[in-house]
Amino acid sequence: MPERDAADIPTDDPRPKELQRAASLVLVNTGPGKGKTSAAMGVVMRAVARDWPVGVVQFLKSGTWRTGEEKVCRQLGVDWWAEGEGFTWDSEDLTVDEAVAAGAWDRARSLIHAGNHRLVVLDEVTYPINWGWIDIDDAVRTIQERPEQVSIICTGRNAPQALIDVADTVSEIGEAKHAYKAGIRAKKGIDF
Repeated sequence: MPERDAADIPTDDPRPKELQRAASLVLVNTGPGKGKTSAAMGVVMRAVARDWPVGVVQFLKSGTWRTGEEKVCRQLGVDWWAEGEGFTWDSEDLTVDEAVAAGAWDRARSLIHAGNHRLVVLDEVTYPINWGWIDIDDAVRTIQERPEQVSIICTGRNAPQALIDVADTVSEIGEAKHAYKAGIRAKKGIDF
């Protein structure tokens, strides 16, 4: 075991002096690294363990994808909507993709406003926002005007500043190395 300098061991409490409870939080998982959705699913597991009703709306993955997280979440009672059309580079008609994303946003907005889910995950929502398929002002307003008990997690690369500004916690997930760049395909059980 390496020898440690006593100066490296934290002894001061790093928490703010006046901590307060919040009825709900907004989290944004963004950045170029792998794990944004995986981190959101970890929070989903915590919420389910606390008997919270949870809803997930996926903006890129379609209902034909069979991901591990969807399978287990459905078994645990999570309401799940995979409403995307897949990767845009595979699209035969981007106008269809745009309409599907708009429909997914309509569902997400309704879920948030209804207030029946204590946690709503908007998986990969940053992409259609950045492409102009979902109005950022509408998204921010919906998040700000959510019922007080509804927490929201937004995932995806390049989160727009307006989404970052409305969030309570923003995690920038970096990439030091990725198997895909070495020519290794996504792996069931690890990546989906």
